Amino acid sequence: MKSKKQLGIWMDHSVAYLMVFTNGSIETNSIESHSEHLADPQVVYKDESHTLNKEQRQLSSYYRQLGDAILGYDEVVLFGPTDAKNELLNLLKVNHLFDEMKIEVKPADSMSEIQRQAFVKEFFHKNQGAE
Repeated sequence: MKSKKQLGIWMDHSVAYLMVFTNGSIETNSIESHSEHLADPQVVYKDESHTLNKEQRQLSSYYRQLGDAILGYDEVVLFGPTDAKNELLNLLKVNHLFDEMKIEVKPADSMSEIQRQAFVKEFFHKNQGAE
């Protein structure tokens, strides 16, 4: 039987830690959103819509990067303290490239690297037993 390609992503709106789970071990990479919540003090905008549009474009780019990174996996768990995981899931649901992928969302607080890895290992061990 072919082993499933599994990925855990702890994320918020500023950074995502991608944890590839293979044979009980985890390899971690990160993607940053490069969102600038604080306006550059050298630049004064006439209205807030420019700043909001810029932040929205940066967030869209961040989610596209995550979507690209997720392609090729069979199972993905998105977890973290903000709504970013749900926002990403909603974008993935409308893209047919992700139709065959099992994607779950779980709530989680801020975590250390060790806690994130333990969460991913436990999640996928539980799911293997359920099949």
